[in-house]
Amino acid sequence: MAAGQDDDNIPAASGSPDASLTQDDSFTSTSHAGLTYPWGDAAPAAGETIRIAPGISWARIPMPGSLGHINSWLLDDDADGDDGVAIVDTGICLTICSDAWKALYAGALNGKRITRVIGTHLHPDHIGLAGWIAKKRGVKLWMTRGEMLTARMIVGDTSDTVPDEALAQWQGAGWTEAAIETHKASGWGRFGMMVFPLPRSYVRIEDGDRIDLGAHQWRVVVGSGHSPEHACLWNERQGVLVSGDQVLPRISSNVSVNITEPDADPLGEWLASIDKLLATVPADVTVCPAHGEPFKGLHVRLMALRDEHRMRLYNLAEAAAKAPMRAVDSFPLLFNRPIGEHNMGLATGEALAHLKRLEVEGRVWREDRDGVWWYHGVT
Repeated sequence: MAAGQDDDNIPAASGSPDASLTQDDSFTSTSHAGLTYPWGDAAPAAGETIRIAPGISWARIPMPGSLGHINSWLLDDDADGDDGVAIVDTGICLTICSDAWKALYAGALNGKRITRVIGTHLHPDHIGLAGWIAKKRGVKLWMTRGEMLTARMIVGDTSDTVPDEALAQWQGAGWTEAAIETHKASGWGRFGMMVFPLPRSYVRIEDGDRIDLGAHQWRVVVGSGHSPEHACLWNERQGVLVSGDQVLPRISSNVSVNITEPDADPLGEWLASIDKLLATVPADVTVCPAHGEPFKGLHVRLMALRDEHRMRLYNLAEAAAKAPMRAVDSFPLLFNRPIGEHNMGLATGEALAHLKRLEVEGRVWREDRDGVWWYHGVT
């Protein structure tokens, strides 16, 4: 057994967990005016939980990196008359996260039966330990099909060499040869390092499904843009929304074009999902996000996220109308900090998403000059 690993082969460290598979917390300090935080800045201590409402408790799993944590939501599931609990989101496949779960099993979850694991979406901070908990507790993983199948595909996409599709995207975005060479040396496929092996079978959930957990019913509300088929869970009777990364109180979730779907319009999907949530979920729910504290003010937050992206799009379109630009030229208009080698990939995906949205809206058009993409404003 390797040093730093337990008998589950969970590593003690694994690269940078807050890279392109998590939130854009380094780039965007979004407004949260108009939000209220019923629990203030309190958070559950190790091994403990905080009761949010009938049917749901809050646990916090520490993580390395700038995010520092993920919230796990524990849903009462006592249909069989026992103290059953369904787990929503798990943390990365690292010992710092698995140790937090062991503390919960010895503490607030002592004597309780884990009934299922629900993954809101595919990113490692959400499902990194889903397979481990499912295996150890003998339960099934519940996810949407788009998230589960995409996760399995990315987990298997590992290589010592960077794929041609990534090189083409980096060149198209305007990276220098030096930047490309630096990133080539890092290899490819860090995703699988942060995810415990997923079960081969799962329980599919879909938009509009109503999941009965003991005395409570949770409605699945699917969004897209940050990930393919992100599941939020809404308890209409108790007025609680488990939002995952679809709605965060203080940071903006990363929305990127990636090499799997290079011609996709994820920002268009993200904006459509904001409109869907505004039309579907009431404004007065208690929002239980993946990062940060539970809050009230769902519609205020959704409109702020929408307006921020719309302002970025306006600024990009104005700049492109004055002079053609590459994705790398758009960084100062999108991000409030310098972009270096460590966050170049994340920034590029986000920039390409904004430029693609402008293409779809007919506000810019793209010219390919020897493999480099230049975006021209439409006047």
